[in-house]
Amino acid sequence: MQTFSYIRAKNVEHAAVLLNQHNGRARVLAGGTDLIVALRENKVQADLIIDIKSIPDVNVLTYHETEGLTIGAAVPCYRIYTHSDIARAYPGLIDAASLIGGVQIQGRASLGGNLCNASPAADSIPALIVHRAVCHVAGAQSWRDVPVEAFCTAPGRTVLERGEFLVSLSLPAPQPGFGAAYLRFTPRNEMDIAVVGVGASVQLDESCSRITGARLALGAVAPTPLYVPAATEALVGQTPSAELFDAVAHIAQAAARPITDMRGSADYRRHLVGVLTRRALAKAVERATL
Repeated sequence: MQTFSYIRAKNVEHAAVLLNQHNGRARVLAGGTDLIVALRENKVQADLIIDIKSIPDVNVLTYHETEGLTIGAAVPCYRIYTHSDIARAYPGLIDAASLIGGVQIQGRASLGGNLCNASPAADSIPALIVHRAVCHVAGAQSWRDVPVEAFCTAPGRTVLERGEFLVSLSLPAPQPGFGAAYLRFTPRNEMDIAVVGVGASVQLDESCSRITGARLALGAVAPTPLYVPAATEALVGQTPSAELFDAVAHIAQAAARPITDMRGSADYRRHLVGVLTRRALAKAVERATL
């Protein structure tokens, strides 16, 4: 492994100053499940590793039924899916958090780290998109908020500028009649990369007969996780049905921009987008009516 310095940041401001001082050669350590491997394989070069795990802001995990959910960037996945109130309110997020690596990885890996790694196939990002998550980013001089669908800009790249890092994520409180789901296809059940991932959420009216809000997001079929606004337009105002979900599946397939690689061809991925979109929407509606 390459040689680097290590500092445990005292607070958000300390971490931001350190990042700003090292001209892109500093890296933030939270769970470290991606970073340590990348350092060992020389895929990432760093002069300084900034450990943020002692900063209270990045370890916050709070949920209120009217104010919503706040997840610190260093909160490990297991704390999220073992929290009964969060698991009940944000089922699509739990689908994703329980799929990131195996049980041992989930004891360290965080949704914040999964997001900042900016893999096109990241499991957490489509789920965060359909739950309308917002990223809270701190810099040396100021803070800013970024919708999660705008956070990743290319494979391995994000909107984070020099001196900035992700502190936390916030998700609005779900209303009665809300349901969400995240599904992925992989050759193996655990510790594998999604060939395709699909997140879906729906908001139903009081009678549960009409869709008043919806979101659809795709993973592993574009350079970044992909929010599909056209799917929202097609779903809102409609009655849930197999025919509607089939129409939205075609919209999702048209939006996808898959490539062919060792894990699947572009045509195969496009087919899977259709299959998983139908299933995720059906699951989201089922959960919305419980």
